[in-house]
Amino acid sequence: MTEHLIVNAELVNEGRRFHADLRIRNGRIEQIGSQLAAHAGEAVFDAKGGWLLPGMIDDQVHFREPGLTHKADIASESRACAAGGITSYMEMPNTKPPATDRSALEAKYARAAEVSRVNYAFYLGATNDNIAEIRALDPRSAPGIKVFMGASTGNMLVDDPAILDAIFRDTPVPIITHCEDTPTITANEIAAKARWGDDIPFSQHPLIRSREACIKSTRLAIELANRHGTRLHVLHISTADECALFEPGPLTGKRITAETCVHFLHFSSDDYARLGALIKCNPAIKDPHDREAITRALAEGRIDVLATDHAPHLVTEKSNAYPRSPSGLPLVQYALQCALERVFDGQLTLERVVEAAMHAPARLFDVHERGFLREGFHADLVLVDPRRPHTVTAGEVLSKCGWTPFEGQTFRSTIAATFVNGRIVWDGSRIHDHVRGQRLEFAR
Repeated sequence: MTEHLIVNAELVNEGRRFHADLRIRNGRIEQIGSQLAAHAGEAVFDAKGGWLLPGMIDDQVHFREPGLTHKADIASESRACAAGGITSYMEMPNTKPPATDRSALEAKYARAAEVSRVNYAFYLGATNDNIAEIRALDPRSAPGIKVFMGASTGNMLVDDPAILDAIFRDTPVPIITHCEDTPTITANEIAAKARWGDDIPFSQHPLIRSREACIKSTRLAIELANRHGTRLHVLHISTADECALFEPGPLTGKRITAETCVHFLHFSSDDYARLGALIKCNPAIKDPHDREAITRALAEGRIDVLATDHAPHLVTEKSNAYPRSPSGLPLVQYALQCALERVFDGQLTLERVVEAAMHAPARLFDVHERGFLREGFHADLVLVDPRRPHTVTAGEVLSKCGWTPFEGQTFRSTIAATFVNGRIVWDGSRIHDHVRGQRLEFAR
């Protein structure tokens, strides 16, 4: 059924918090108002004073399909998204084979149409030799071009200066960058190996994948974007130093924007002793003062978007010694709850979280009629119960990898329901597996 009346909710949208009811018809928000009367045949959903938000749009996930489906796949990870209040995702191209041409891109869309429980889009990946594919890309077919300006999988490291310049000059869509300087990282790895031999502790990871590596690469991306007037979005900011490179204020009108991820708000280098490989990711989680600076930058709009960089690996893979333990964390199922902890702590407002995790990705990528509580828009919604704490257990993890770095964490909110295109896909206790998401459309 796609006809619902959600009553007794506190809506959060476009800088406002207000009590209202919301009617869903044919997968879209038909009406928002006070004391709406139920129509015949309409299912009434009592929000009981919970926060009704637009569904989170995650602009950075790795779902591992095709080629790495022993770790994760589109079906399993989209189920985890639904349980976490993420109603749309944008997935990265470094699969096997990588999505570096239009046929591979469309194959991923076809697979998602079959199995994804939430809405989806896929980036085209840049390489040193696919500039013709980038130039020929239909701007409506992908949210952006992903450029790895640091170490990556397979041939997806773009390190040819002439090719980088051409990509920034000729791209028909926003450029999305992973910024770490490979020569800096390589030198740090050699130094760590000389000191520690084969027993490098995980606490060295933020010194190997260092702040200097991040800053150098981010500066280069900004320089290229300024030279060509490129629409640039820098992913997963992890250092206080990088925050200073971006302008504060609303996203509207910016040509250069930044994103950070929930784990950079939550963890710090102090947590390596406890969690080790489980929080090893690229770029690395760094010092407590970086975490504090990133949170402030998000609050003031220097950082525009909040996402996950969800990147699952099996526990058996993670249990390898450094550096063989792969980098990446499964995050989508608890991302919104994690972000809301900053609201309970008074570091971010609820309105700012909604702006960064819901509105900003929709604006940045020109997502058509999603990301807001507006009449006529697709009914992608998440209902949060801010009065019901939730302690994370391993048995509830829906990601195929079967673990979470948040195990044992008590969040002060619960995801009570998730609606995708007007259908309940998560009811607070189970996934409704008959629901399918839709391909995101870009109004370009």
